[in-house]
Amino acid sequence: MLIDDVIITVKAGDGGDGAVSFKRNAQTAKGGPDGGNGGNGGDIYLQASINISDLSQFSYKKLAKAESGISGKKKNLYGRNGKDLTVYLPLGTRITDKSTAAEYELNDAATKILIAKGGSGGKGNNEFKTATNQTPRYAEKGGKGEIKKIHLELRLIAQIGLIGLPNAGKSSLLDALTNARPKIGNYPFTTTQPNLGVLYNLVLADIPGIIEGASKGKGLGFQFLRHIEKTRLLLHCIDATCENAFVAYQIIRKEFEVYGHDLETKPEVILLTKTDLIDTDTLTDHKKTLAKTKRKIIPVSIYNPSSLKEIETLIQENIKKTE
Repeated sequence: MLIDDVIITVKAGDGGDGAVSFKRNAQTAKGGPDGGNGGNGGDIYLQASINISDLSQFSYKKLAKAESGISGKKKNLYGRNGKDLTVYLPLGTRITDKSTAAEYELNDAATKILIAKGGSGGKGNNEFKTATNQTPRYAEKGGKGEIKKIHLELRLIAQIGLIGLPNAGKSSLLDALTNARPKIGNYPFTTTQPNLGVLYNLVLADIPGIIEGASKGKGLGFQFLRHIEKTRLLLHCIDATCENAFVAYQIIRKEFEVYGHDLETKPEVILLTKTDLIDTDTLTDHKKTLAKTKRKIIPVSIYNPSSLKEIETLIQENIKKTE
């Protein structure tokens, strides 16, 4: 199961307390203050990793906690700083700070985001010695590390998005083009999470079937529409055995308009799938009714190698245009 939306808590380390101590040894009965400073608490960073594909690490563990600083010691010994914690996330993760609404995105593996600052170590009593107060008997407490609730949303990094109503042939097409082996069946919502495949180093994402009302939370579509926000080309699959291909096309387009995020402006090609199941006259009628979309229309069957080759060529040509 793809985990792509979670809320977790991050807790930076607390600073260590400063020490209250006075020099005492065989030679010095009443020496001056020698309490050391506490160490700083560890910071928490967020960074993308190409080795992580989803957010399943947070299925049960909802807290990421950095190490606290160690308290200061006598003899002016400083406490050790707490270790920083780096939380690794998938490429394409959007982070929202729930308290400030600040948003960040991890689109490359080099970017490192400081999300929670560790507390400062407290000063020991040696730091408070003055000309008028040679024996301060107090020290500073370590500062508290930041605590934040953050919302993590994964947006797949895929160049090509396969979209369409349930049972439009998207999974079968992904399998034929990339050997991705998604679950395939002749009933709605066989695909309940995005499937990925690779063709010529390009990532294709099979997005679960979008239904009317998906942008308002109906069905599975709304949950996964964000996964096509970053795609550079949409392959709109329409089942050639349906009664009205243009109505099927309009349902998806209306959901895009309501959802926003510029989905409706992305380059798009219409694929009439399962053409092996219809006659020539029906195919001609579908192409005529879809002509008003002013989109390129390609009839395709997974049993017709030449139609698959045409899609591969089209993908390469369109991706080059967007580079």
